[in-house]
Amino acid sequence: MSWSEKLKLSKQLIRAVTEAGYNSPKEVQQKTLARIYGGQDVIVVGPEGCGKTTTYTLAVLNRIKYNSDGVPLVLILVPTKDDVLAVISGLEHFGKNKQMSIVGLYPALGTEAQMDALADGADVVVATPDRARAIYLKLGLNLNKIELLIIDDADLIVKQGLQLPVAELANSITKCQHLVFTEVMHDKLEKMISPFMQSATTVEVEEIAESKLETHPQLLYHVPNFITKLNLLNLFMQDSELFTKTVVFVNTRHTAEKLCKTLQNRQNNSVAILNSWTIELNSIPDIEDFKKSANTRILIVCGEPEEALDLQNIPFLIHFELPEEKETFIKRVINNSTSSEDETLAITFTTDLELTAVRRIEQTIGQKIPLGDLPDDLVIEQDKKESVAEEKKPAKSKVVQPAPGEAFHQKKPENSKTYNYSSGVKAKMNMKKKHG
Repeated sequence: MSWSEKLKLSKQLIRAVTEAGYNSPKEVQQKTLARIYGGQDVIVVGPEGCGKTTTYTLAVLNRIKYNSDGVPLVLILVPTKDDVLAVISGLEHFGKNKQMSIVGLYPALGTEAQMDALADGADVVVATPDRARAIYLKLGLNLNKIELLIIDDADLIVKQGLQLPVAELANSITKCQHLVFTEVMHDKLEKMISPFMQSATTVEVEEIAESKLETHPQLLYHVPNFITKLNLLNLFMQDSELFTKTVVFVNTRHTAEKLCKTLQNRQNNSVAILNSWTIELNSIPDIEDFKKSANTRILIVCGEPEEALDLQNIPFLIHFELPEEKETFIKRVINNSTSSEDETLAITFTTDLELTAVRRIEQTIGQKIPLGDLPDDLVIEQDKKESVAEEKKPAKSKVVQPAPGEAFHQKKPENSKTYNYSSGVKAKMNMKKKHG
C-alpha cells in the first residue's frame, strides 16, 4: 500500500515522508489514519518502534490549516521533557514547509518564558501534563479552541503518577477529538482515560522480533500491587517439595531485606542473600555455594552482580521485580543448556506499571510469556485508595491478627485450604517435583 492510497495525505506530506525514507505506511498508519481523519476518538496499542508517534505527527500536520487567532488547536501530552523536544523535532522535520507555530511546555526554572511563547501565538502545544496544568492554572494556556487532544506514551504517564493533570486538562476542554497512544492497556490507564474516551475505537498492532530466542519455559503472574506479590511469593515458597532451589531477583536493597526477613519468618532460615551487605541477614558468597547448600533453598539476588551468574540447573528463577534494562532479564532467562534434563522455569511477577517492560521483553525475545492462573488461596491486597474506602464502612467485627507463619490477612472461608495450591496449578508450571 502506498501513501497516496486512501490515507488522504497532502502531496507536501507524502513528499516529506518519502524523502525521510518512509516509502510506505506501517500497519499502525494503515489502520488508524483514516479513522483519525474521520474524527473518531482512537486508542492505539502497539509496541515501541511501531510508528505511533509518526502516525499522529502526520495526522496533526495534515489537519493544521492557517490559524490567524494564534490560539492552540492541538495539545499533545507526553511524559518527559526529552519527549517534548523529540515530538517538536518530528513536527518541524515533516512540516518544514508549513507555516505553523509550535510551543513546548516542560519542567524548567520558572514558567515566564513558556508563557511568553504561548502569548506570542501557538498552533500546536507539546507538553508534559504537569507543566501544561501549571500554566493552564495561571491562565497562560488557552484550551478554548483545542480541536485535538493527543496523549502519547500514556502508559508511561500513568507510571509517573500524572493521571490527575491529564484528567483536569481533558475535562477543561469543552469538546474535541481524543487520541491515546500506548504500549499496553491496563486498569490504571483505563481509569484515567475512560471519562473522555467512552466511545473510542481501539486499534492494536502486534510486532515481535522475527527470530525467536531460546529461553527457559516462562510464566507471568499479573497482580495488583507489591503486597500481593509478597503474598504470592510466600505461597509458592511454602511448597518445599516443589520449590527446592529458587533464585529471586529484586532491584533494591530495601526490597531484598523485606523479602529476606519475611521469608525467614516462614521458611526456617532457608533463605539467604547473595553477598549480603549486613550481618543481620544470611549471606551466600556465590551461586555455586547456593547450589551445593543443603539448607538454603531460596537465594535473593539484588541488582546486577558484577560477575555473571551461572543459573543453569536451578529449578526456579523468579523475577519479583523487573530490572531496568531488558537485556539483564533476557540474559537471565536465556537457555544455554543442551541438556534435556534442565527443567528451569522462569517466573515473573508484574503489576500494571511493569507491563510496558514486559511487552518490550516479549517483543525482543520474539514470543509472548504465558499468563499463569493465580492460586485460589492467594490473598489479593487492595490498593491503598480502595482500602481507605473500605475503612470508612462500619466494621462488622474485629479482625484477628494472623500468627507468624500464616497468610498476611485473614482468608475468606471459601478460600481456606489445607494445601498450598492445587495439583492442576503445579501441572501448569510444567515441572516435576524435585526432592533435595
